Amino acid sequence: MIDIRNLTLSFGEHVIFRGLNLQITNTARIGIVGANGAGKTTLLRTIIGEIDPDGGTIERSRGLTVGYLPQDLAELEPVPLMQYLKDKAGISVIEAKLRAVEEELSRSPENHESLLTEHSRLERRFEDAGGFSFEAMAMKVLHGLGFRKGEEAKNCADFSGGWKMRITMAGLLLSSPDVLLLDEPTNHLDTESMEWLEGWLRTHKGAVVSVSHDTRFLENMADTIADLECGVITIYPCSYDDYIAAKEQSRELLEKAFARQQSEIQRIESFVNRFRYKATKAAQVQSRIKQLEKIERIELSQGSKSVKLTIPEAPPSGREVLRASDLAKYYDGVKVFDGVNFVVERGERVALVGVNGAGKSTLLRLLSLTEAPTSGTVKLGHNVKFSYYSQESAQNINYSNTVWEEARSVSSKLNDVERRNLLGAFLFSGDEIFKPASVLSGGEKARLALYKLMLEETNFLILDEPTNHLDVDTREIVERALLKYQATLLIVSHDRHFLDALSERVLEIRDGKLYDYPGNYSWFLEKREETLTPQAQDTKPSTKPKSTKREDNSRLIRETKREISQTEKDISGHESRIGEIDSLLCQPETLKDSQKVQSLMTERANLDRELSELYSQWEELSLKLDDLKQ
Repeated sequence: MIDIRNLTLSFGEHVIFRGLNLQITNTARIGIVGANGAGKTTLLRTIIGEIDPDGGTIERSRGLTVGYLPQDLAELEPVPLMQYLKDKAGISVIEAKLRAVEEELSRSPENHESLLTEHSRLERRFEDAGGFSFEAMAMKVLHGLGFRKGEEAKNCADFSGGWKMRITMAGLLLSSPDVLLLDEPTNHLDTESMEWLEGWLRTHKGAVVSVSHDTRFLENMADTIADLECGVITIYPCSYDDYIAAKEQSRELLEKAFARQQSEIQRIESFVNRFRYKATKAAQVQSRIKQLEKIERIELSQGSKSVKLTIPEAPPSGREVLRASDLAKYYDGVKVFDGVNFVVERGERVALVGVNGAGKSTLLRLLSLTEAPTSGTVKLGHNVKFSYYSQESAQNINYSNTVWEEARSVSSKLNDVERRNLLGAFLFSGDEIFKPASVLSGGEKARLALYKLMLEETNFLILDEPTNHLDVDTREIVERALLKYQATLLIVSHDRHFLDALSERVLEIRDGKLYDYPGNYSWFLEKREETLTPQAQDTKPSTKPKSTKREDNSRLIRETKREISQTEKDISGHESRIGEIDSLLCQPETLKDSQKVQSLMTERANLDRELSELYSQWEELSLKLDDLKQ
């Protein structure tokens, strides 16, 4: 349906595409991936004609309809929401023509036959376009995207930015184009809406091409991954998880080929430099210069996966890290939630979930003591040293500093080179690190605040959407660091893979109340699915998440950590008992009882043997955990 051949594009000296090729068939499910700045959004805008390429061709099938969801917010017309959706789907035009013919029929009986024929033709068009069932279908889409009943009559201009993006998405889905081009479609969705969207896209009859940093979305949606790197696209006809494995293998082969080529280039350049001014070698020198010019240089992208981050930990806190008792929050008399009670214990990894507007960020502000509850109490445990990352402000940044000054303002074991390498992973490189923090964009400020948080010594992290504004590589750096973090975590995130990898307990805010699920995010989804009413299931496409290799690995990590924890408890118990026995054997009254001494010595020998086995078991599990985290 769309055939892109030899596409080239440059902005000044910066080359975006260099002979890029891509085919989009009528049933394609393509996920476009690549580092920030690789040109993913530019490619989508070029396909729809917003950007003219320098060279190459983009051929489209005749009559093809293409729908594009931009990443950036576009203002909406000040019309009722349902009217906007009808306009986008083309229903309004047919409706208006039908009304006009009906009015003409009432005024001009002499044209009765021809007007009836036209009315029948328009009615068939209206039916073919789904006009008779459109409002019911529109309500289904709006419900899936999180809108409440009655909001279909609300003016589009009165919605906030994130909800305007959902309105744009609803209009796009209901227009059913042949090709859907989606640029970061999950950015403004909560997890429930993401799951609904995936279900809808699975039933879409046309092609779907999406740029996304949401790896779970890519795994569930795409059967082909288009990797945009160094101006060209490499096609991987597989799922996202299989792409990751194949990409790693390709990278290793490319690095070996690059090393061989560099060695050959150095050998030729050495010959040229050595004999450049010898007349007897002029012909050989010129031959090798031409040989150098003909070499097609292998380029390696500068990935960030080699950067490793270990979050420094403060001394352990007490067993009870946080206790929320009868928490309630009201704004201007409107309830956000009430009667919230829960305890977070040392070492727990808790995910806080709920639909947009449920009160997740509000609850985190109360728990981090940055906002007071309407009623109830928040109590931190003994020796708790926490850090709070808020998505709503850059409160941890001194705007009078440069990025580099902020990077050095946090006490850390990292030296300056390591700090700069890590800044690069957070997308600050070159002269960008000398920019004043005050001129940074919202996303840049958020990344800098997260960077600083990753260096602070804590034993309790409260994180509100920590992966927003991060590319896939940087998200993985943060995820790996948090997996190694042995202290306590409380996380709000729309990144479902991130939640599944890190959480061992899920707290859900729903209808002003808190529900506790003692399991990871996938387990929470299964349990919540069981409680859905038949009516909710009717409006919700199949959302049961399929298991992925990454999620299997995450589950193995959690299981192994639980086994290690149990083994450590057994070791501690054995060591404690051996200490008790040794103490008893030093007491004169015990030594007088030979039978008791023999019994204690036998018990100690058995404990010694079991302790040796437990140490071996602990070592095996620790090695297994290290392998799983690689």
